[in-house]
Amino acid sequence: MSKHVENTGADGIISPTCAMGYAFKAIEGKWKLPVMYVLSERGAARYNEIKRELGITNMMLTNTLRDLEEYGLVNRTQYNEVPPRVEYSLTGNGYAIIPALKEFEKWGQLLLDARDSTGRSA
Repeated sequence: MSKHVENTGADGIISPTCAMGYAFKAIEGKWKLPVMYVLSERGAARYNEIKRELGITNMMLTNTLRDLEEYGLVNRTQYNEVPPRVEYSLTGNGYAIIPALKEFEKWGQLLLDARDSTGRSA
């Protein structure tokens, strides 16, 4: 039996000890995975680079980066320069999800190909 099933307790997947539920919580929301993907492609990026790439609002990007930092998925590096410079990058745990995202991308391509072959639009 998988570990996440053994540790779910009475609350199931939302139990605080369920690894799958904790993982879902770490990446929930519209912007976390896209931000992580941008950082995986760039290595490190400044706030406005991420914002331009995704077309995300300031509030949403700030909250997303803060959440990702709290889960230990993103590093925030502030350089003591004038003007101040801050860069964001993935941690080792942040990079750990990238192979799954690459598989997700392949699955998305399968869906696009199937849609195109049937003539249906999304």
